[in-house]
Amino acid sequence: MIMIPSTLLAVSFLAATVSAFITTAPTTIVHRHSDRCNSIPSQSQLKMASEGALDVSAYMAGPTPEGTEDFIMQQTMFRVKDPKKSLDFYCNVLGFKLVHYSEYPEWKFNVYFVAPVSSSTVQPTESGRWNHCMNTPGCVELTWNYGSEKEEADKIYNTGNADATGTNDGEKIRGGFGHIGITVPNVYKACERFHEMGAEFHKSPNAGGMKGLAFVKDPDGYLIEILPQGEMVAEPMDCLGVPAEGGEGYKDNSK
Repeated sequence: MIMIPSTLLAVSFLAATVSAFITTAPTTIVHRHSDRCNSIPSQSQLKMASEGALDVSAYMAGPTPEGTEDFIMQQTMFRVKDPKKSLDFYCNVLGFKLVHYSEYPEWKFNVYFVAPVSSSTVQPTESGRWNHCMNTPGCVELTWNYGSEKEEADKIYNTGNADATGTNDGEKIRGGFGHIGITVPNVYKACERFHEMGAEFHKSPNAGGMKGLAFVKDPDGYLIEILPQGEMVAEPMDCLGVPAEGGEGYKDNSK
């Protein structure tokens, strides 16, 4: 049986980056929309202007649909092999904080919610932590099934990105899940720090054809995209010594 991470894609702005990164044109990352469409777009609104282009104007206009005004994109869930390693990575490398956790020994699993918040916001009581967590956008839920940390394989869960983990025939699968992502003031400085802390890179800022963004892996191999909070600007050399000049174009990580 193939084990694919169950996920709600946390960090809502990443949806905008998926289609934008398929081209080599400069892109603007939209972090949040205050208004959304209030009806299903017509077929004419969904017409393909050209290959790879979709008229999405209806999705950016109009009021929020009634009854959804207070919805929050609250979490993405990852199954993890070793919770200690995962918490070390998300809290010490990425700078998140543990905002809530629950232990279920009767069902042999625990969950740990981490988020990019200040420790001053973490609540002292269990009920306070739960309420804070459920109202914090962009949490990552790390789910640990007891005993997984004792398995011999370094990685036991399929990440969805051309991964053979968990398959019966050892062949890589074309998974649907891609990555989560964070934004930082300076991608190159952030990646220098990640490199110094021993993080594994899937793509350093200057690797490939798209410059100024990176992908690092968490301990289970899930990808975290590193994007700038402003304009996408390339620097001459990145943390792995890759120059900005050259590189291949877009790569589909699912294959």
